[in-house]
Amino acid sequence: IKAMVDVIDPKIGETVADPACGTGGFLLAAYEHMKSQSKEIEKQNFLKNNALFGADNTPLVVTLASMNLYLHDIGTEKSPIVCQDSLLDTSDKMYDVILANPPFGTRPQGSIDVAANRPEFIKTSDNQVNFLQHIMSIVKTGGRVAVVLPDNVLTDGNATVKVREKLLKDFNLHTILRLPTGIFYAGGVKTNVLFFEKGTETKDIWVYDYRTGIKHTMVTKPMTR
Repeated sequence: IKAMVDVIDPKIGETVADPACGTGGFLLAAYEHMKSQSKEIEKQNFLKNNALFGADNTPLVVTLASMNLYLHDIGTEKSPIVCQDSLLDTSDKMYDVILANPPFGTRPQGSIDVAANRPEFIKTSDNQVNFLQHIMSIVKTGGRVAVVLPDNVLTDGNATVKVREKLLKDFNLHTILRLPTGIFYAGGVKTNVLFFEKGTETKDIWVYDYRTGIKHTMVTKPMTR
């Protein structure tokens, strides 16, 4: 997480969002990255009360994220974390930086169909592709994104191809970091971190392979008290 934040390099005074924030790890890492950039009271107040935004659709997780940030003196007057289904979010809020690790797998049973609420999206049932489209819609022109996505987002056909074409046309996808299995998602799922900026089309993509020949042993005997 810290490495992703370091590459994106959020600046104090910018807004940072995570539309699938979980317990707030990305937001907290962004805060830690920015807090030493200025000692001005005004900028510090903005950082603590207005710079961050997170969303998750699980009430308990939202509570944990709010507490996590509160314990670091962030959002003491009002939590920057909201409980919502980000894929149904039609607000016009835009952000300078997006950091996200969208949930892997299908939408929870009983969820509203995304296409019915977001007609501007290229229609697909793929949860990760829809999160990619949502992220593309909420980052400001000139803004920067780092998002964790499984291999299929880079390889699938049909609607996913159209989303990739839009990404390459409207954004500068400058870096893809290929991760070994078991990082961010459960074992067996291969992921990538996509780094891109909004406003210029993609010319060259730098692919860093941290997968070939790399082996991470999964924890099979966790330490106990």
